[in-house]
Amino acid sequence: MTKRLKITEIAALTGLSISTVSRVLAGKANTSEQAREQVRQCAERLGVMEGMAAGRLLLNELVVFAPQRAFDERSDIFYYRVIQSISRALAPHDVRLRYCALEEQDSDANLFLNRINEPRTEAAMLLGIDDPHIHELAVDVGKPCLLINCRTRDMRLPAVAPDHRATGECAARYLFSMGHRSVLNLLCLRRYTMELRLAGILDAWRGANLAFDEANHLLVADSFAASESEALISEWLARTPREALPTAILAGGDFMAAGVVRALTRAGLKVPQDMSVMSIDGANLSAMGDTPLTALQVPRDELGEEAVHMLQQRLIRPQAPVSTLLLHGKLVVYDSVRRIRGGRAPHGVRAAGLYD
Repeated sequence: MTKRLKITEIAALTGLSISTVSRVLAGKANTSEQAREQVRQCAERLGVMEGMAAGRLLLNELVVFAPQRAFDERSDIFYYRVIQSISRALAPHDVRLRYCALEEQDSDANLFLNRINEPRTEAAMLLGIDDPHIHELAVDVGKPCLLINCRTRDMRLPAVAPDHRATGECAARYLFSMGHRSVLNLLCLRRYTMELRLAGILDAWRGANLAFDEANHLLVADSFAASESEALISEWLARTPREALPTAILAGGDFMAAGVVRALTRAGLKVPQDMSVMSIDGANLSAMGDTPLTALQVPRDELGEEAVHMLQQRLIRPQAPVSTLLLHGKLVVYDSVRRIRGGRAPHGVRAAGLYD
């Protein structure tokens, strides 16, 4: 027998309302014993209770709204893998997963409303959708909905995302701990999440009592493509005297790091002997040529899994406080960053007195 909830079918067979059946299956106390017994017996006959005992997700169908590129691994491997992780997390629950493409900003509100208002749509996830109007509509519709790697400014929707600011800070702090004091940051700032990473990097510079000079320490790319990063670094190397080169480059993604390494190699520089390279990503490329990549891995597969867990809790406790879950990254140390030995690192305290 199927383990799908079949709330409508249970309601028809028992003569109870859909809301009553839903409350019973959710374990709510505001139902009569007679109603609970009717629903339990019917659910057992339909094979629902077996799934419930194993942590059954209390819905049958879920829609994921995401930018079009998220459905193509070659266009956006990060979002593509997040969607795959959602699918894997839902598999034990026998929940049908559907998809709908929306723009990040200026989304098609009619398309969103048509999809989320379909009777079969019982819940939704918004992956990387930043349009505040869509967030407002999601709240107004009233169906369970949560955000993945995006945020709602009015704090009315639950969300799960990487802690981007802490990720940037942790990556930069690692380079400082390895003795690097001159670091070029190659970042794509196309979205606020990347700006949060830059803010974290700046936090690390301040914590190390180092002055961040945007002209010398930041190079901004329009995309995460290896080819663009290679071209930018090649141009930067051509105009930068060798004596003014930094000792490390922190790249905003694995493919960006690959482009950096190609540009350095073409210029006759070895990694990490002449210059260290580190990535903020670490899930797409394990090595660049013969050099394993040191990286601050951003949680990716974990996003989908935690989103499903959060949705499950929202279904069980719909009146619980709305919250945002920030996932930490993971530092993976390999061979692309060398330690610089020398004088003691500057202490993370500013020269000025506390009351100056």
